[in-house]
Amino acid sequence: IRCCRPVCICPSTMVVPETQDKMYYPPEDLQRDAHVPDFNSYLALYRKSLDNPEAFWKDIADEFFWKKPATGPMLQYNFDVTKGSIYVKCMEGAKTNMCYNVLDRHVREGNLGDKVAYYWEGNSPDRHETITYRQLLSQVCRCANVLKQMGVKKGDRVSIYLPMIPELVYTMLACARIGAIHSVVFAGFSSESLCERIMDAQSSVLVTADGVFRGEKLINLKQIADEALQKCRENVTKCVVVKHHVLRTRSGAACNKLQVNHARTTLSAGLPEENTPWDAEYDVWWDEAMTDSPEECEPEWLDAEDPLFILYTSGSTGKPKGVLHAVAGYLLYTSLTFKYVFDHHHDDVFWCTADIGWITGHSYITYGPLANGATSVLFEGIPVHPHVGRFWEIIEKYRVSKFYTAPTAIRLLMKYGREPYDLSSLRILGTVGEPINPEAWQWYHEAVGQGRCPVVDTFWQTETGGHVLAPLPAATPLKPGSATFPFFGVEPTILNEHGEELEGEAEGYLVFRRPWPGIMRSVYRNHERFENTYFKKFPGFYVTGDGCRRDKDGYYWITGRIDDMLNVSGHLMSTAEVEAALAQHPSVAEAAAVSRPHTVKGECLYCFVTLKDSREFNRTLEEELKRLVREKIGPIATPDFIQNAPALPKTRSGKIMRRILRQIARNDHDLGDLSTLADPKVVEVLFSQRREAAA
Repeated sequence: IRCCRPVCICPSTMVVPETQDKMYYPPEDLQRDAHVPDFNSYLALYRKSLDNPEAFWKDIADEFFWKKPATGPMLQYNFDVTKGSIYVKCMEGAKTNMCYNVLDRHVREGNLGDKVAYYWEGNSPDRHETITYRQLLSQVCRCANVLKQMGVKKGDRVSIYLPMIPELVYTMLACARIGAIHSVVFAGFSSESLCERIMDAQSSVLVTADGVFRGEKLINLKQIADEALQKCRENVTKCVVVKHHVLRTRSGAACNKLQVNHARTTLSAGLPEENTPWDAEYDVWWDEAMTDSPEECEPEWLDAEDPLFILYTSGSTGKPKGVLHAVAGYLLYTSLTFKYVFDHHHDDVFWCTADIGWITGHSYITYGPLANGATSVLFEGIPVHPHVGRFWEIIEKYRVSKFYTAPTAIRLLMKYGREPYDLSSLRILGTVGEPINPEAWQWYHEAVGQGRCPVVDTFWQTETGGHVLAPLPAATPLKPGSATFPFFGVEPTILNEHGEELEGEAEGYLVFRRPWPGIMRSVYRNHERFENTYFKKFPGFYVTGDGCRRDKDGYYWITGRIDDMLNVSGHLMSTAEVEAALAQHPSVAEAAAVSRPHTVKGECLYCFVTLKDSREFNRTLEEELKRLVREKIGPIATPDFIQNAPALPKTRSGKIMRRILRQIARNDHDLGDLSTLADPKVVEVLFSQRREAAA
């Protein structure tokens, strides 16, 4: 296959990679009705997206409803800070409404009103609900009218602090319908984190719930919300509260009534409904506000570049960045990536296990699937409650065909093995959140996908809005651990420290030459930070902050955040690569590698390993692990320290907090904010075990 571009992004020949046993080719039965049925089709579309982006994106835009057509080009931009302010504009002059395009267009124009939009699964298997597109539209309109009655109007911000329940989707879409900007805050964040996000967004309304069970643990969300509001009450005029942890009901004809028996558990926890903290001046029960709210609400017609939502992500300064996404571009991009990366068809049941509090949930639980009229699973629980087969049970129950989850969850479930449920409905598997190690990829492919389901390993960020590097399941031969090739309209390259482009096989900084419709527009109320963070280091490029390797076949491999890379004796080394090598040992369930100062090397490797059940950590195992790393990567990568870690410090969303591990490796007890840690006791254990490792 020959490529006409100066920097080749496609393999000239398909060969067995040196570091892998085999290449995984798309199954023929998937190719028969795929949107992109083979690699040549991918190349043709990819070339069109770069060479004629105006025509490419116009074809996509024609699928949606526009109250007023665009008067300007599909994309306008400046990526070079030396030539003025950074900007991206998509379909300037057009007017539309996101909510209309993901709901009304299907119900009123597409005859999909009775199609299931969501199968909601609660924390326990007896809690479930089915929501059609017509019911969803009705609930969204009622919520939109409630917000309008509270004075919320176009451009106002609404903070949402809810668990994975239907009201979270209702509120997001209600904001989109009336032109308000939603700011979803993950319902595992502390009151301090919630307060910081409310204050930065200057939200006038907060929507939360009385509480939620996560596994067997009760989280009192209203109490956390009240603690946050004590510090930022001057902006917030109303707090809408969903009754959820004692009794869950649905009122009105739009949804069936659903009563959930959590009374025994909740009462024993000392949090009956009447004890929910309450301030009658500010607080409003959701069900009471919704009871008489009309089921019709005219959408607000917005400019294409009007803001859709703010989503806060971590910043190197410690202050979260409010990533701002705009209406039209985000609609086009999330819809297209969902359709092609998951090869969506009308009869699919899609399940993304992420939380909507993160960008994955925004793009691939809410907006992307709904834009395609898809049926999705909305899951409140955790993978191992009330048993370790919960994921497989749900796949069997709803005949899920496309399954999208995180490597962290895959590695967790590897420890228990795959429960004997019927997973024959699965056709495509996906991973998101971090690079997946080949061992976990293989287990996912063989045990879950039964050797017949392609694994789409997707790379993207809060800032990118949707997938930017990802295989297409019927078109791309797969290499375990590689995000493969760029999505349509995305033009990646690799730079060295001096900003020089590297061709062929190379490793360095992953950057992008041009925008795509779904890229972020700014940091909310801080455009200077936007320019400095993403465009100042290498003018003319969007800088992802991630390291990347391109192999001899043109495949891209994400090596981790640049600050998670090490410089050992002048050699740039990826922590993800070391972790993948350690995870190949049969005794290791999970591994994390960080840097530790070294008087000779500058930095050395300090590794943490969590062992599988009943395995013992000893000197013999430590030497085996070091030898394995030497064999897989080379002597330069040999860890100086390997520490037994009964558990790793993780956020409530399951991400390893390597910042804390770096402090433990340095024996530095100044750990900063630990509010997002799922289990703070893990840190004490690791410090106590550290002395043995460093001795």
